[in-house]
Amino acid sequence: MMTTNASTIGIAYSEEVEHPDTVAIQTFGFWIYLMSDLILFATLFATFAVLGGNYAGGPTGKELFDLPYLLGETLFLLFSSVAYGLVMLAMHDGKKNCVLIGLAVVFLLGFGFVSMEINEFHGMIAAGHGPDRSAFLSSFFTLVGTHGIHVTFGLIWMAVVIWQVAVKGLTTPVQSRLMRLSMFWHFLDIIWIGIFSIVYLTGVV
Repeated sequence: MMTTNASTIGIAYSEEVEHPDTVAIQTFGFWIYLMSDLILFATLFATFAVLGGNYAGGPTGKELFDLPYLLGETLFLLFSSVAYGLVMLAMHDGKKNCVLIGLAVVFLLGFGFVSMEINEFHGMIAAGHGPDRSAFLSSFFTLVGTHGIHVTFGLIWMAVVIWQVAVKGLTTPVQSRLMRLSMFWHFLDIIWIGIFSIVYLTGVV
């Protein structure tokens, strides 16, 4: 019986504790993923730069974009990034409940951002300004939509991490996942700043 219990404890321990090298390798691998994602977005930005002026007689960005609405959308994502920074501070201090509360705030802000973006897309498509209307709109929907899909994936990932923190606590593997999610979330924030500046701000000038 003691042998069985010792084996069980050993298995549970191995599941919750990772060698420091494992965490470093996972972090490095995630950096490589982010760099590949950066290439993807760079390609989409370049495509928009080439096609963004081809309206085919359709509406321009000045006619479509509601800057105050987009500013509110942007603030949702910026504040979520700030909130995630506070989550990481709480994580390093071992404050599990603060981490959970912070992640819930980040999730709600991210969900608000995605909801506003879906509403924006729905309004455009309902008015007949979908991605098939012009090269400008095709490149716009592809770039902004790809970012939105990434944020949605980040929210799903965040929901899983919230569950892991609640059930397992701030173990080394969970902290490693929190750190990688932080990298991903801040990366999306930087990409959105580029979208807001290049697509929306220049579009209304």
